[in-house]
Amino acid sequence: MALHRKLKLTEQRTPRQERSLQRRDDILHTTAMLLERVGFDDLTTILIARELGISVGSLYHYFPNKQAILYALGEHWLEEQTRALDEIAAWDLEAMDLETFVDKSFPRMLAVYREQRGMLPLVQAMWAVPELRDLDDEHDELLINRLADMFRRLGLRHSKAERERRGRLMLEMLHALFVSIVEQSGARAARSLADLKALGLTLLQRD
Repeated sequence: MALHRKLKLTEQRTPRQERSLQRRDDILHTTAMLLERVGFDDLTTILIARELGISVGSLYHYFPNKQAILYALGEHWLEEQTRALDEIAAWDLEAMDLETFVDKSFPRMLAVYREQRGMLPLVQAMWAVPELRDLDDEHDELLINRLADMFRRLGLRHSKAERERRGRLMLEMLHALFVSIVEQSGARAARSLADLKALGLTLLQRD
């Protein structure tokens, strides 16, 4: 029923609404591109509007300030992380060994980081904007619980608290090294990912 309502609402969108959604996406895409080019400190709404070819007033029709744009950008990135974990959770984890899990899941999660332009400045922004930091903290707890449940399904015979502890370690390790790997390319990136897989497997295999 909820899906039916969602589809019905989608069908009833007017051309004006479609244009509004497209403009919002354009703003987020441009902001990510500028973050990559100029960094967080030099990013301004004036610069974003100029890049888009619109007035600052038009930009404020969609977002009241730079922080609001960054919040939406960060929220989108965190939603993509959740979507990746949802896909992984749908796998037959009970029949999967730890090495296969690491080999398949790490590249899927890394893809979310690769798809987000301006990754390093965005991470910096998430620490600079209090609302974004709070959102990131709340999201981390959700991901840790997801990882802990995956570990249970993979057969890790530890207490729930221990699985959550390892989930937090895994999340922090993946985040720190994924941010680094997306700045690399070619053989160096492949070697870094292989090293990260080895670290992750060691963490899961420890008694």
